[in-house]
Amino acid sequence: MILILNGSPRKNGTVANRLRAELKRYGGETVIWEDVCDLRFSFCNGCMACRSKGVCVLPEDDAHRIAQEIKDCEMIFVGTPVYWGNMNGNLKSLFDRLVGVLMGESRFGIPIPLHRGKKAVVITACTTPFPFNYVCGQSSGAFRAVKEILKSSGFKFVRKVNISNTKKRK
Repeated sequence: MILILNGSPRKNGTVANRLRAELKRYGGETVIWEDVCDLRFSFCNGCMACRSKGVCVLPEDDAHRIAQEIKDCEMIFVGTPVYWGNMNGNLKSLFDRLVGVLMGESRFGIPIPLHRGKKAVVITACTTPFPFNYVCGQSSGAFRAVKEILKSSGFKFVRKVNISNTKKRK
């Protein structure tokens, strides 16, 4: 199963359209598409209980459903617009809630990846023109943030797409 996390609030925008194009490249008989901006979930409160329990202890919401989808997927696509050199805030809040399902923790506090062998595709899009999207750290900052989360979780990157200069793109 392929899980797609569309971090863009624009369902037919650059990120969403590129996610669809990448999906054609990799195929898959079962695909679950999640528009993160439509999900309803509480913010992480930093209780850290998920580290020992392996699941968030907050009341059941969409983050719990996404956690199960991540457990079940073989490949994940994450797409996000670049906001101030980082991923979309809704996507970041979702990842904050998923810490316990993404990685464990050794008794020394070292992260233990729980998704080894799974693959990841990451797509970012920003309005900053190339090469300034890299020089100013816009695209690279957003990719670095998503990469840190997925790499710590054991996902292997098979493709990275950074789209720049989207302000006037149709």
